[in-house]
Amino acid sequence: MDTGVTLGTSMKFHTILAALVIGAPFAAGAQETTAPAAVVLTYSGRPITVPFHCTDQDIQWAGLTCTPEEPCPIYLELSSAEAAGDRIFVAGDLHAAAVTLYSMLLATEDGGRTWTEPAPRKRGAILDRIEFLDRDTGWVSGHTDFPLPRDPYLLATRDGGKTWQEKPIFSQSAEDPLGMIQQFFFSAKDDGSLIIDRGHGSADDRWELYQSPDAGSSWTFKQSSSQPLKLKQTFVPTPDWRLRADARSKSFHIEHRVGEGWTTLAAFAVDAGACRPEP
Repeated sequence: MDTGVTLGTSMKFHTILAALVIGAPFAAGAQETTAPAAVVLTYSGRPITVPFHCTDQDIQWAGLTCTPEEPCPIYLELSSAEAAGDRIFVAGDLHAAAVTLYSMLLATEDGGRTWTEPAPRKRGAILDRIEFLDRDTGWVSGHTDFPLPRDPYLLATRDGGKTWQEKPIFSQSAEDPLGMIQQFFFSAKDDGSLIIDRGHGSADDRWELYQSPDAGSSWTFKQSSSQPLKLKQTFVPTPDWRLRADARSKSFHIEHRVGEGWTTLAAFAVDAGACRPEP
């Protein structure tokens, strides 16, 4: 069965990927960054396999029990995508069956024919929603996913996605960095809001509202609540693009609306290789 998701809409595909690949539920998985592979990925009609070299350090950090005879499969999971002018961005992560390994941001400037990684992969992190205020100014929400969602942050760009900077929501001295960004919205470069979900194991006031006056460089606490909070304004994704999980090809498709139908501009394989101990 095919599952369609409009670009810019946040949705984790662990359940979908389980049905596509291994038939069992996934569970999500210190902080370290790694430079993306210095390659250009080309879509030629078959799903692109994102390059990933699993090291012994990755295996040890993630606590994987991989052997040469029984390697640990690694999967690509894409959560959202968004268009900004003639550029398209796709966000997600690489993960094993029970541990998130690295964040993933992909970009194309030629309608999906070639793709690059404009931001470093971050160990143990997930990238989620993508929002652009205009052609040049945009953000991607993320958080570290091990052992619980924590250290929420935004990737921010001011040059149309050519370069990205990490903007943490909490200071390094924060006593409780647990939580993930549930919603965020910028009505202008100097006016941003977001909601942090502290998780099921948090205190009574699980949801928190923050505001930023400087494009996400700093955040001020405004409100907490034991009931879910909602922003007054929310981002409206581009309606003529969507991200779709395709069961038959075991891949994620980036699609563009043409008339009453949709056409695939690129596809990325769920299978991203495997981890096995080095000789």
